[in-house]
Amino acid sequence: MKKVNQILIVGGGTAGWLTAAFLAKHLASQRDYGIQIRLVESPEIGIIGVGEGSFPSIRGTLAAIGIDEARFIRECHATFKQGIRFDHWVRPPQSAGSQHYFHPFSQPSQRTGTPELLPYWLHGAAGKGIPFAQAVSMQKFIADHGRGPKRASDSDYLGPMNYAYHFDAGRFATLLAEHAKSLGVKHLLGNVDQVQLHEDGGIRSVHTKEQGALQADLYIDCTGFRARLIGETLQSDFKSVSDVLFVDRALAVQVPYATPQTAIPSYTISSAHEAGWTWDIGLQNRRGIGYVYSSRHSSDERAEQILRQYVGSATAEIQPRKLELKLGYRPQAWIKNCVAVGLSGGFLEPLESSGVGLIETAAYLLAYLFPFDGEFEASAKHFNHLMSQRYDRIVDFIKLHYCLSQRQDSAFWRDNTDATSIPTSLIEKLAMWRSRPPSRLDFITDLEMYPPSSWQYVLYGMEYATQLHPSALDTNKLVLVQQEFQNIANFSQRALSDLPEHRALVEYYCQKGQNTTNSKKTFSYGRVMA
Repeated sequence: MKKVNQILIVGGGTAGWLTAAFLAKHLASQRDYGIQIRLVESPEIGIIGVGEGSFPSIRGTLAAIGIDEARFIRECHATFKQGIRFDHWVRPPQSAGSQHYFHPFSQPSQRTGTPELLPYWLHGAAGKGIPFAQAVSMQKFIADHGRGPKRASDSDYLGPMNYAYHFDAGRFATLLAEHAKSLGVKHLLGNVDQVQLHEDGGIRSVHTKEQGALQADLYIDCTGFRARLIGETLQSDFKSVSDVLFVDRALAVQVPYATPQTAIPSYTISSAHEAGWTWDIGLQNRRGIGYVYSSRHSSDERAEQILRQYVGSATAEIQPRKLELKLGYRPQAWIKNCVAVGLSGGFLEPLESSGVGLIETAAYLLAYLFPFDGEFEASAKHFNHLMSQRYDRIVDFIKLHYCLSQRQDSAFWRDNTDATSIPTSLIEKLAMWRSRPPSRLDFITDLEMYPPSSWQYVLYGMEYATQLHPSALDTNKLVLVQQEFQNIANFSQRALSDLPEHRALVEYYCQKGQNTTNSKKTFSYGRVMA
């Protein structure tokens, strides 16, 4: 077998450049052995990314490739994300009952000597009407009061609260490109017009008008929904999940703030509507807002009307960007000497920001399964299994948000709660959770993107009814647990004086490392810690 020395990534954007940077960093010690990474991208094709959200795993990825936090926040117009607030998912607006719930990123509290709090919350020990996320974690209270997840004195990518980011997708791709090139990745511009195959079915070369024939030992397809290599050339099957997840269109706009000092929520706001939902993401100088909807349940004209009603008069002169979403994945994302990463390998709707997380997963797997000796088959089989399993589990998690809704005000919501649209694997989980809450033993860590706590936050945010078996509670610890619920409430109040206002924290990071005057730095630091 020929050793793998030449890697060609076809396509840029977040998928291409993040993969390039991660492989360049991971394979840095192999450069002496002749490993070279090149990335070729079209100068004409823009990036798809509009959702601009991420999951906490992004912090580990940025740290691993060597981008410091202040630079990322400054150059990508990033803000902090502590979770997602779901509005009107359980019931329609103006209905009696709670109109929103929160999915925080921090784990439920469980101090040494204190039992798991969830069974006792189900029993009512936290108090009447206290949401699960508020009872077991400080994060909802902190985010509701406009605070950031960390302090200016905390180290890069660390803080008292778990967090991710909102960011400008275009600027993020640019930052990744600059960083990858600093790590030795060679950048080429070219439009692919032909792909040639070996006799064994693998890729021999990629031909571009501008660069001619480009040959490599391993090809990484980051060409987006077109899937130029893995789909068009190698004919890898695409497994649609449109029978489970209905949204297949999106309209997106960018809306400026009313004033430069408008408060920025440190969470995504996801609001349910008659045929889908809107995302509302606060960056440093604007909001990114989009309506994700089902074309089977809404016309494009009605969708635009809903988006404009949500945003208000600010969209009067703005023309929304329209996207068609192809939901599903390729079970064979690695064939022969070609691996698909990003949209070319699959895409699931942006409800829980799985897009960037799946790119991270693919890059990690590719790095650790890297076939140095040119033996692709075993690595490809393992990669395909792990990625397919992860996609399936994300589909279940996203469907969980829809299938538990009490909304019956439109065909979209009625169809989402129809048992025929719910995967058997999710139906089986829900059956178990009727008499006990989800636990870590229900999940296989290496195959999951979302931890058990995320399932718990969504399950009980959607008001799922679990009837506990009496053996689930130790009544001798009831007083101890009630005291712990009170401690969390008390600590939440104290955290308000310790954690900075969100916009001020972002401004501090934007100034950190810049050539500003001492007085300006002191003023900003003071605002952060106020």
